[in-house]
Amino acid sequence: MNKPVAGIVVGAVLGIVDGATAWFTPAVRPFLTTILMGSCVKGMVVGMLCGVVARKVQSDATGIALGAGLGLLLAYLVAAMPSATGDHYYLQIMIPGFVLGAVTGFLTQRLGTAPAPTTQRS
Repeated sequence: MNKPVAGIVVGAVLGIVDGATAWFTPAVRPFLTTILMGSCVKGMVVGMLCGVVARKVQSDATGIALGAGLGLLLAYLVAAMPSATGDHYYLQIMIPGFVLGAVTGFLTQRLGTAPAPTTQRS
């Protein structure tokens, strides 16, 4: 499996874990299915982008930083949208997005295969 595909799989699984943390906020429990789907897609996007970068750069630190940054950015975009009651849940959305984005970046560096080096023929 190549790195972008590994990133998508890891991102989807961790995205579901990220969305499942919404259960701890009773006010949003009725929207848990929507939250799980959105978090899964968010995780897949982070995983795919981390996988593309992991094909070019073999660095755990870069993968972790990129995953954490992307996870935080996408989580912020979601948290900036008010809930049905008008509330914002910045910490409840951004902390798991940051942590699981970093884990996605790390695992994408470690999993999957890098492309084979190409040689030029003369």
